[in-house]
Amino acid sequence: RLQRSELAVPGSQPGMFRKALESEADYIFLDLEDAVAPGDKPQARLNVIAALQEHDWRGRGQTICVRINGIDTHYMYRDVVDVVEQAGHRLDTILIPKVGVPADVYLVDALLSQIEEAKGIPHRIGIDVLIETALGMANVEAIAQSSQRLEAMHFGVADFAASCRARTISIGGLNPDYPGDQWHAGLSRMVVACRAYGRRPIDGPFGDFKDPEGYTLAARRGAALGIEGKWAIHPSQIGLANEVFTPDAQNPITILYVGDASKCDPQSDGNNSAADAPRFYAFNKVSKKALNNGQPSDSRKAALEAVRAAATACRTNPLPVVVPCHRVVRSDGSVGGYVGGLAAKQTLLRLEAA
Repeated sequence: RLQRSELAVPGSQPGMFRKALESEADYIFLDLEDAVAPGDKPQARLNVIAALQEHDWRGRGQTICVRINGIDTHYMYRDVVDVVEQAGHRLDTILIPKVGVPADVYLVDALLSQIEEAKGIPHRIGIDVLIETALGMANVEAIAQSSQRLEAMHFGVADFAASCRARTISIGGLNPDYPGDQWHAGLSRMVVACRAYGRRPIDGPFGDFKDPEGYTLAARRGAALGIEGKWAIHPSQIGLANEVFTPDAQNPITILYVGDASKCDPQSDGNNSAADAPRFYAFNKVSKKALNNGQPSDSRKAALEAVRAAATACRTNPLPVVVPCHRVVRSDGSVGGYVGGLAAKQTLLRLEAA
């Protein structure tokens, strides 16, 4: 999923739902947790269910998510059961706050599995997690491996700072007493866990929405570490996140396919004849420098690894990627000889399903 900008919308403020729908945010999460006062949580849950049922979020090209309450609260189970039973067919992901150990994710995963089967929900609902406690950061590598549903990990800077008893000036901002960015250690550790286990690393909020320069600088520092996107707690921050995290074309890498995929055994690991086996060449379009010492890949297994590498690179560079499909569909839906970089992950899924 594209997750450059993630707009937080309080579930207790239904008047904001339409504005969120019409925004340019890639990802919307309707919040049942921190943004909702305890007395308003039951009504907020009803508001969120109605918003999922009534608005066509996917039709706008947005990912729609609900942040549930923490598993240490009595609100959490009802959040999952009511929202997913009544509107799970319109829901893409659930965001779990304050995840501390892998078992926290397993609990929600198990509930989702039961409800999906009972209600005949046709798709698997994804899970995102918030790493926002010292315990969660200490276990971030294990959490990253906790569920096949897990798609992204978010850095919750405000609660993380409180958990670590850090001295902060503003949410996500810099403390002048620290020589640099005091959040980079946590962010970097989370990014490494995400990249090791195939999750998306997302940075959390920047509290001062009247400071666009501060937001942009924080987003750029995160992007330098490998972060893919950032929360927007105000609509004015959406465009800033989209600008920072939209891939540029300074170092495009191209993977060229040579051969006839129809003649290749789809399960082959390299035992095809030289004439029939597909071959992949990767090179940097700007420098013209060949990758992998200019050697081609000649098996499906190697090809998949090449496309996975390309999909990872797409997060910072848009790549025209040629893959062994009979028909290659571009990101704009047209049919041609390559797929735009932002669609590389979908291309990989098509290749694996071929």
